[in-house]
Amino acid sequence: MLSNATWDGASGIAILGEAERAMLDYALRLTVDPAGIDRDAIDRLRAVGFDDRAIHDICAVTAYFAFVNRIADGLGVELEDPASS
Repeated sequence: MLSNATWDGASGIAILGEAERAMLDYALRLTVDPAGIDRDAIDRLRAVGFDDRAIHDICAVTAYFAFVNRIADGLGVELEDPASS
């Protein structure tokens, strides 16, 4: 579904299509205000071409990353320094 996204190498900025923007807006909202997800949020994803399976996957991946990050934070896991690898 990310076929409309392009990369502007000069500025280092991703240029997103409507579907990518809707997906990222949904993921952000789910992350910062999970109770705020309503029918309109789902309908916006459908309006840009996501079907039920894709919406499930977006939700599941977003929730998984939130879960893993909370586990890591809760256990005091420290990030590895990429320069030391």
